[in-house]
Amino acid sequence: MNTWNIIIEGFNKADITKHESIFSLGNGAMGMRANFEEDYTGDTLQGSYIGGVYYPDKTRVGWWKNGYPEYFAKVLNAPSWIGLHIKINGELLDLNTCLEVKNFHRQLNMKEGWYERSFSAMLPNQQEIQVKVLRLLSLRYDELGALRYEITPLTTEATIEIESYLDSGIKNSDANWDERFWNTLEISSEDNFATILAETKKTGFKVHTFMQNKLFIDNKALNISPKENKKENYIGLQYEVKVKQNQTFRIEKYGGYSISNDYLTLTKSKTLSKSIALFDSLLEKQKEDWAHIWETSDIVIEGDEKAQQSIRFNIFQLNQTYSGKYAHLNIGPKGFTGEKYGGSTYWDTEAYCLPFYMATKGAEVARNLLMYRYNQLDKAIENAQKLSFTGGAALYPMVTMNGEECHNEWEITFEEIHRNGAIAFAIYNYTRYTGDEFYIKEYGIKVLIAIARFWAQRVSFSAEKQKYVILGVTGPNEYENNINNNFYTNYLASWCLRYAAEQVTTLQKEDITKEEIQQWLHIAQNIYLPYSEKYGVYLQQDGFLDKDLKPVSAIPAEERPLNQHWSWDRILRSPYIKQADTLQGFYFFEDHFTKEELQKHYEFYEPFTVHESSLSPCVHSVLASALGKTDEAYTLYLRTARLDLDDYNKEVHEGLHITSMAGTWLSIVEGFAGMRVKNGELHFTPRLPKHWKSLSFKVIFQGETKEIKL
Repeated sequence: MNTWNIIIEGFNKADITKHESIFSLGNGAMGMRANFEEDYTGDTLQGSYIGGVYYPDKTRVGWWKNGYPEYFAKVLNAPSWIGLHIKINGELLDLNTCLEVKNFHRQLNMKEGWYERSFSAMLPNQQEIQVKVLRLLSLRYDELGALRYEITPLTTEATIEIESYLDSGIKNSDANWDERFWNTLEISSEDNFATILAETKKTGFKVHTFMQNKLFIDNKALNISPKENKKENYIGLQYEVKVKQNQTFRIEKYGGYSISNDYLTLTKSKTLSKSIALFDSLLEKQKEDWAHIWETSDIVIEGDEKAQQSIRFNIFQLNQTYSGKYAHLNIGPKGFTGEKYGGSTYWDTEAYCLPFYMATKGAEVARNLLMYRYNQLDKAIENAQKLSFTGGAALYPMVTMNGEECHNEWEITFEEIHRNGAIAFAIYNYTRYTGDEFYIKEYGIKVLIAIARFWAQRVSFSAEKQKYVILGVTGPNEYENNINNNFYTNYLASWCLRYAAEQVTTLQKEDITKEEIQQWLHIAQNIYLPYSEKYGVYLQQDGFLDKDLKPVSAIPAEERPLNQHWSWDRILRSPYIKQADTLQGFYFFEDHFTKEELQKHYEFYEPFTVHESSLSPCVHSVLASALGKTDEAYTLYLRTARLDLDDYNKEVHEGLHITSMAGTWLSIVEGFAGMRVKNGELHFTPRLPKHWKSLSFKVIFQGETKEIKL
């Protein structure tokens, strides 16, 4: 346990893919899993990713339905630049085939932004070596990464053959049709510099992957001309050096990506990689840049190392994933750590991530997240048109890269329409927190109008109930599909209509008629909300009480998680809740309900919640804190904060849960610290876990940095 570092000791082949995720690096523009630089023939998920570069992989479904998206967008596994083929006295270095691996150590230094690995290995030819590697992705230079690889022969002197290479012949492990997504256009090298120009199929992103090598023995620079090894999708620069026993050979490799006709250029990248004087100078810049980030984003917990380490890990990964520099980028659920979910944007950004970036990076960065949706408004209107909505109504996609819907499960694509409400709520949340009225006046109002027009058409009027109903939806609880009158969706729709009407009236938008505004308000005031007089709670949806209402405690432990043990049919018929649904509404609109109502709903729904979504424990933790259930809130906090470090769901090998990491921050700042915005001011109602000595953090609120210590 270390509060600034993640440290793993010991070589266990079964843990390799898991640790590749945990030790991932990113700089907001690109990222990579912690794959070995040298060859490894064991189980591995090789992954390097570039922000905004994607491929429209053709949707693969059994039965096609009208309105289905044509493709599922995937963040691409980019050409690799870190690779090294290494031979020691003719024997390939591969930890999967070594006779012995000792002193294996991984360390992620979160304070300074670098990753280190070291080990001693006995190769099949009886040569023992010691290896030490340090890698970083520069925050200062978006396109640049660097690694320092040191080899020390321990048994005898050694001839080291090393081939530093680029490889564009890679593919995604999650390809629907097992195809490759890149075409290699050009391969070239000059001295110790090499590049591959590759282009994505269909989307046409042109990417230069480049590398620059520098060689040393015991800190003395070597001037060696490499031998070129060029293949169809590959270029290697080969070197051979003789190293005495206990001497250290070092290669410094600088590499990365430049995207043609974008904010990165090959010329800049080539000049930069050749001009870097020493690895140490780049490392010093990295330390400075991370110190600047931690200045406003660190949370300090006294008295709980486990909680301290985990919150810093979450904050570190969030900052690696999104820097806020570019309005065309967003935050995928796995960030740059894996391929699951396609790397695309979900409603997670607006519902969970925005508060973290508002408070730790400021209004400009948060505004870029909102501009991402504004810039895709035309696509959202097109998405709605495909489903027969008219008049400028917008349905934002559940999953997207460029504004088009690219999720291929009908119960999500067509029915999980609550994502529209989360986007509207984010505009409200941003405005009340930052005090920035300009965004909503110039941009946000157009989004709100389009969303309101969607809700006004999506409702149906029930003659029997004499209310407006919303049929055929899926709420945040994806263990319920195609249900009617989901409380969260209906309540959110009602709020969206009222909020849009209020803003249109305030801004005196002349292109919206009074009749349309009155229609919105009439619907909002007459939306049906299912309610149980018996239990005194709003029902998650129509028919919820028809279920066999046994609590989660009745499920045998060996049958958890449900999605890995039960049929989908059985899950759908059960009362079990994947994540906060009705309670998601109470989280967003806490001030619309009394504390007694919150307590009644929390105590009714929590016993049915299995928390099998990474987004679930954080919301429940915040609500538990508000109710004074601090011990319960703390247990839920650890569940969300250490979800990946302790691999609760046994799926971290697929990548980290980046968007839920923002929920960890919410659990502390809105939960234990009780931070709320009321009437344009910050309010705190702290309820710290009893073993915490203190809690301190900073927030940027309406342009001023506030330091809070509890």
